[in-house]
Amino acid sequence: MDTATPAPAATAADASLLREAPASPWNVLCVDDEPNIGSALRRLFRGSGYRVLTAESAAQALSVLEAEPVDLIISDMRMPGMDGAQLLEQVRARWPAVTRLLLTGYADVQSTVAAINRGEVYRYITKPWNDAELLLTVREAFEHQALRRETRRLEALTRSQNAELKELNATLEHKVDARTQQLSQANDKLRKNYLTSIKVFSNLIELRGGHLVGHSRRVAELARRTARELGLDENAQQEIFIAGLLHDVGQIGLSDSLLTRPVPRMSSEELALYRKHPAMGEQALMALDDMQPVAALIRAHHERHDGKGFPDGLQGDAIPLGARILAVADTFDDLQSGHLGSSGLDAIQARTIIARGRGTLHHPEVIDVFLQVALEATPGAAAPPVPTSTAELQPGMVLARELVSAEGVMLLAAGHVLSADLIQRVRQYERRDGLSLVLHIKPQRRS
Repeated sequence: MDTATPAPAATAADASLLREAPASPWNVLCVDDEPNIGSALRRLFRGSGYRVLTAESAAQALSVLEAEPVDLIISDMRMPGMDGAQLLEQVRARWPAVTRLLLTGYADVQSTVAAINRGEVYRYITKPWNDAELLLTVREAFEHQALRRETRRLEALTRSQNAELKELNATLEHKVDARTQQLSQANDKLRKNYLTSIKVFSNLIELRGGHLVGHSRRVAELARRTARELGLDENAQQEIFIAGLLHDVGQIGLSDSLLTRPVPRMSSEELALYRKHPAMGEQALMALDDMQPVAALIRAHHERHDGKGFPDGLQGDAIPLGARILAVADTFDDLQSGHLGSSGLDAIQARTIIARGRGTLHHPEVIDVFLQVALEATPGAAAPPVPTSTAELQPGMVLARELVSAEGVMLLAAGHVLSADLIQRVRQYERRDGLSLVLHIKPQRRS
C-alpha cells in the first residue's frame, strides 16, 4: 500500500518566503566585553560590505537582536554575567536563523564543547584569531545561510505550486464539464441552424408551386421514419432526411409548364429533360464536401429495383439504401399529388399502388417497412389536428399541417415547434397582410 505523505499546504509564511530577497548587506553582530576586541573585529570587516554592529555584554546583544535584523553573531566565550554559551543558546531558541560563531581561548575547551552542544554553534574560533581564517569562516557562513534561504524559498514555491495544482485539479473536471456543455450547446445550435437553412432552401424550391408545395417536407419525414424503423443509425437518418428535403433541387432549372405537367403527359423531349433532374441535383451540391453522401442519395432516388430507373439504371442492392427509401416515399407522395397520374389518389389507394411495385419498382424489405409507416401516417389514424387562431397560439405547440401562404409558399412545415418569437412573427405577418390565419395544431397528449 502506498503510504506516501501528501505535500504540506502552502501557508502565509510561504508567501512571505517567496517575497523574501537576499539580505544586502549582511548584518554581523560582534559581542565582547572588551571594547578593543569589538573595535578589532569592526576594523577586520571594514571593506567587506558587511554591516557591523557591536555589543559589550550578552544583555546588550539581546537588545540589539530585538531591535535590529542580524544574520550572524560572533560572541566571546568569557563575559561577566551571561557568558557566550548561554547567550548563543538563547539566540538559537529565539532567532534560530541567525548563524552563531564562538570566540574562545585554548583553556576553554570544555566550555566550548558545551556551547557547541547547547547553542548549536556553527563554528568556534580560537583567540588570537587569524584574520584571513575568520573572514573565510564568515563568508562560508553567509554562503551556507544563502543556500538555506534559497532552499526554504524553493520549498515554499513548491508548496505554493502544489496547492495551486491541487485547486486546479479540483476544479478541472468542473471546467471541462462546463466547457463540454458550452460546446454541445454551440454544436446543437449550429446543427439546428444548418437544418433550418436547408429547410428554407427547400421552401425556395417549392415557390415553383404545383405538386412541389409541401412535397419535399412530406417525403423527408416519411423517409426518416422508414429509416428509423429499418434500424439505421442517427447519422444515416439525418442524411436521408436532408436528402428528402433537397431531392428535387435539380428541378429548379425546369420550366413552369414542365413542372405542372404530370409525368404521363410529358412528351419524349420533356421526359428526357425531366429525367436529368436527379443528376442536376447532385451537381448542385458538388462544391459542398459534407453534402456528398446526401448528393449520392439525390442522384439515385429515381432508380428502380429492377434496373429500369434513371439516371444510371442501377439495380437491386447497387442502389444506396437511403435512395431506395427516398424512392418509395417520393412515389407515395407523387401518387397523392397527381404528379404520376391524371388525378391524385388518396393515401389508401397510394399504398395499394406502392405494394404492387414490391420487387420491381422498389426493394421488398423497404416496401414492407414503408407500408406500415405510411399506414400510421394516414390521416384518420391519429387524433385530428386542432384549428387554432394566432391569438390562441402558445409556445410549445406543434404544427400538424404546413402553413402555406396565399401564393403557395410553405411558411412553416408540419412538425414545427412554435416558439414565442415565431408566434410573434406569424402574428406580425397576419396583421401586415390583412389576413385571418388558422393554424392546425397537433392535439396535446393527456397524461
